[in-house]
Amino acid sequence: MRPALTRLVFALALPALLVAVWWVASAGSTNVYWPPLRTILGTFPDVWTAERLRADVGPSVLRLAAGYATAAVAGVALGTVVGSYRRVRAVCEPVLEFLRAVPPPVLVPVIMLFAGIGDTMKIVVIASGCVWPILLNTVEGVRAVDPVMAETARCYGITGAARLREVVLRSASPQIFAGLRQALSIGIILMVISEMFAASNGLGFTIVQFQRGFAIPDMWTGILLLGLLGFLLSVLFRLVERRVLGWYHGLREAGRRSP
Repeated sequence: MRPALTRLVFALALPALLVAVWWVASAGSTNVYWPPLRTILGTFPDVWTAERLRADVGPSVLRLAAGYATAAVAGVALGTVVGSYRRVRAVCEPVLEFLRAVPPPVLVPVIMLFAGIGDTMKIVVIASGCVWPILLNTVEGVRAVDPVMAETARCYGITGAARLREVVLRSASPQIFAGLRQALSIGIILMVISEMFAASNGLGFTIVQFQRGFAIPDMWTGILLLGLLGFLLSVLFRLVERRVLGWYHGLREAGRRSP
């Protein structure tokens, strides 16, 4: 219980300090674009009612989940194939590196031409940005599978789907999760950017509407809510990661304790 409490204190210490600094620094502000934090926090419950959360935050989270899940499936599947076969990797790597270097936000107008301006466009934008860290980390994780372990599995007759599940993906899973963690932050950014283009709801759309209407405190509440959403998703991801990679963290702890 004590280690968990210590981790919680360390996790909340810096955010609490930053909030305190922001509160003090903005306390006497008369700048319309930099309102005091107390004003922003006082506006928050009036702006983000249950109805607005359902109308704007709900669709944003669903789009993020759909795009992120699509990228995860495509990235792991394609990364496993590319990482497992040298010839496929030799053919695909130049193209993958070229596509990875293209910033996803610049593809938004192009994707709008093919996917329209509905939810499909926003999901495709999120997926197109999230897939690269997952794919490339999967490739490197599959390539790094211990050859002794792979040969041992072959000697014991572990082949096909069992080999893929128990040897390849299990061995590569720490690196796959590193890619998934990177993709999560990219997905949140692209969720907001995609909702700034031809949208009628969502967090990005609402923040832009507040900015255009010069409702500056309301705009800041949207930014705060976006930060809280990112923090909660990060915590949820960490819990899932520790559960799925419990064996890996256990091995690392055992390695640290051994003389």
